[in-house]
Amino acid sequence: MAKRDYYEVLGVQKNASDSEIKKAYRKLAMKFHPDKNKDNKEAEEKFKEASEAYEVLSDKDKRSRYDQFGHAGLEGAFGSGGFSWSDFTHASDFEDIFSGFGGLGSIFESFFGGSGFGGRRSSRRSNRGEDLQISLSLTLEEIAKGIDKKIKINVKENCDKCNGTGSADGKVQSCSQCHGSGQVMQTTRSLFGQMQTVVTCPSCHGEGKIIKNRCPKCNGDGRATHAKTINVHIPAGVSEGQYIRLRGEGNSGKRNGPKGDILVLIHEKEHKIFERNDADLVCEFPISFSQAALGSEIHCPTLSGKVKMKIPAGTQSGKVFRLRSQGLPHVNSTYHGDLYVKVIVITPTRLNFQEKELFQKLAAFDSEKKLQPGKSFFSKLKEFFV
Repeated sequence: MAKRDYYEVLGVQKNASDSEIKKAYRKLAMKFHPDKNKDNKEAEEKFKEASEAYEVLSDKDKRSRYDQFGHAGLEGAFGSGGFSWSDFTHASDFEDIFSGFGGLGSIFESFFGGSGFGGRRSSRRSNRGEDLQISLSLTLEEIAKGIDKKIKINVKENCDKCNGTGSADGKVQSCSQCHGSGQVMQTTRSLFGQMQTVVTCPSCHGEGKIIKNRCPKCNGDGRATHAKTINVHIPAGVSEGQYIRLRGEGNSGKRNGPKGDILVLIHEKEHKIFERNDADLVCEFPISFSQAALGSEIHCPTLSGKVKMKIPAGTQSGKVFRLRSQGLPHVNSTYHGDLYVKVIVITPTRLNFQEKELFQKLAAFDSEKKLQPGKSFFSKLKEFFV
């Protein structure tokens, strides 16, 4: 029986995006999932067919070969018997697709054990050290200029007593159960038939080695915790929530494995004057009645000092002025954002006798002007209601 076109199987166009392909697979997988279709062979086959199509179309390389040569381009991609569940390499996608749906994905744990899909393709557990994450709070002034910060952090380094071996006498034996591979074959029976998958060795936990005489200092881990100071360069213009990765500064790997990284998470401290909008800054500046009416020149604060800004006569409260290039720099760029200054006309709350007398004269003058809406306003108002 000829295989159906993978795009046809998922019901998507050939130019479908990754998200569209994932969405289509999710819909079919939910419809034909074995938990929803007990003892239904047709649904079982459709579920497997959709999973095979997703395995190909969600993989950039396989999809490219399929688009060029069709099914012939995938010869050798799966076993001699064609696609099987051990060929499915998107376990994380599958878990994401079925998360929150009453454990629909749990059935596959019994099929594939701890290794999940694609178990036969997995390799010995990596001895790379763990990544560490720290938070760093910065002021807008520091972000504007960029800064170097020294940070103290506890990391796991190779144990100096056992030289990272984890063994008190330096002897490490190969695991007798997995013969040093870190993996064992597991056979399970399921509604798909008998299946063999590769799982992490339970004896050595994937390391392939067994330590009989553990180092008393590190208890066989091969690593001990030390405090160290690292220098972190913060480029100008970074934003809240961004990470800076310091490669090779994290924990040492077990058995002298490579080091992990340190991830520095950026937090912005709240500023008493400015609010941030990407690379732009926003602030409010109070002015008096006389400054608003007569016009004035003010000294507006910026992150690099004060700059002069003209207030035109007749400025209304809430008017926003733009100071170009007075905002934050864009990361790794010479361009800066702008500063937006919103002027607020302040109403005095306490007046001395002289000030009160002046405002009374101004009020009398305003009443004499008999300010009324223009004729055009009443004409438009009349037209609106007619």
